[in-house]
Amino acid sequence: MTNILKIRAHHLLCIQGFQGYGYSQDFVENMTEIARNIDSNPESQIITECDIICSCCPHKVEGVCQKRLDSAQKVKDMDLRVLRKLYLKDGTRGRVKDFVSLANTKLRNSFDVHDICGDCDWKEKCLWFISV
Repeated sequence: MTNILKIRAHHLLCIQGFQGYGYSQDFVENMTEIARNIDSNPESQIITECDIICSCCPHKVEGVCQKRLDSAQKVKDMDLRVLRKLYLKDGTRGRVKDFVSLANTKLRNSFDVHDICGDCDWKEKCLWFISV
């Protein structure tokens, strides 16, 4: 049985921009490990709900982002914008490297980047965001 890495659509971008900042030490350690090993998992599924990165976030309560009252919907909307711009559907399976490559090919203009990441608290520290 194949171990499928479930990852939120917008986390395809976050993984690339991550510099070691996060919500907690557990979150940072988890994200560091995932970012370091992302290429080793041959199959993934792109989703619009909490994923392996969210697993160590202190704002995840009962499988939902509860950072703020509207956080769950805002984060899902980010995922949906990524999926729409990449012409993918929720649940699409493939290799993470291929999804990252697609994102980096399709999302290279400031309009798309600001449309997706405009409300993100981490954009000033995100290498992916500031690279556009």
